[in-house]
Amino acid sequence: MKLVLFSIALLGLAVLGIAIKIWAKKDGEFAGTCASQSPFLNKEGENCAVCGARPDEKCQSETPNFEE
Repeated sequence: MKLVLFSIALLGLAVLGIAIKIWAKKDGEFAGTCASQSPFLNKEGENCAVCGARPDEKCQSETPNFEE
């Protein structure tokens, strides 16, 4: 039972830390929203499906449009 409570407390601290990070950042956005920036996720070097940025470019969209 102690282990379960300890695990729940640690998960709560993690969620609280993420919430504080979002609250403290300007406009509450995570940095680096394009998956094309990660060589682990984009091994073929494809362009970003959201903004069209190449892997060597910065994200071209300030607010991605997922409605397309």
